[in-house]
Amino acid sequence: METSWRAPRLWRALLWVSRPLAALVCRLRVSGGVPPGLRGGPLILAANHVSPVDPVVLTAACRVAGLTPRIMATGGIFRAPVVGAVMRRCGHIRVDRRTAQVAQALPDAAQALAANSTVLVYPEGRIGLDPWMWPERGKTGVARMAAMSGAPVVPVAQWGAHAVLPYTSPKQIVGSVLRAMLRRPVVWVRFGEPVDLSGLTGSPGAQAMRATDRIMEGITVTLAPLRSGEPQMPRFVDPTRPVDLSRVRRRADRPG
Repeated sequence: METSWRAPRLWRALLWVSRPLAALVCRLRVSGGVPPGLRGGPLILAANHVSPVDPVVLTAACRVAGLTPRIMATGGIFRAPVVGAVMRRCGHIRVDRRTAQVAQALPDAAQALAANSTVLVYPEGRIGLDPWMWPERGKTGVARMAAMSGAPVVPVAQWGAHAVLPYTSPKQIVGSVLRAMLRRPVVWVRFGEPVDLSGLTGSPGAQAMRATDRIMEGITVTLAPLRSGEPQMPRFVDPTRPVDLSRVRRRADRPG
């Protein structure tokens, strides 16, 4: 078994390209960082999910931060022509949601972390549909990855990518990209403080749920300064984004 993962040349090249690519459609602002002692891995980056353009934005932000993550992505991307082959060549991790193969993602991620990789994952498991665009309740997969591997979890918050590409992309993507190139909205990405996952009690399932709550709260706390002027309804509202109240997290400043 490999003891230390080295990013393939193709992925290193795409990381380099991601910054000028992101600059075409937005003005990226990156803050915070990962402590030096955690950079050698294993490490889990847990990010909120607001737009189809998030992978480009977060890849560019990781490039700025000097990180080379392996991304956990939906199986549909891996099945796509060309893109799927690129994802496999770059060493990213497939998540086949709503299939019998979904359970394979957890051991695959654990194996990547055992090789001292940095793994980037969206704990919400989808683009968030909270009407105020705060992080939703997360899935327990990230907590289970952390428990299996002992890897620290660093929350990553992003804001503004929803003004670049709408929820319904790739539908009418050419017009959306052209509008983004004209406006170049500001997109913020912030790396937060590692989440304290110590002192959890109860059964393994209960611990995973409590750890997930801490991880999502870490993302929320990291996000708050990025949208300090819009704590409730965002200034930019994507009219194509549906609303789902079933996974809304409780917040002290929640409207109503």
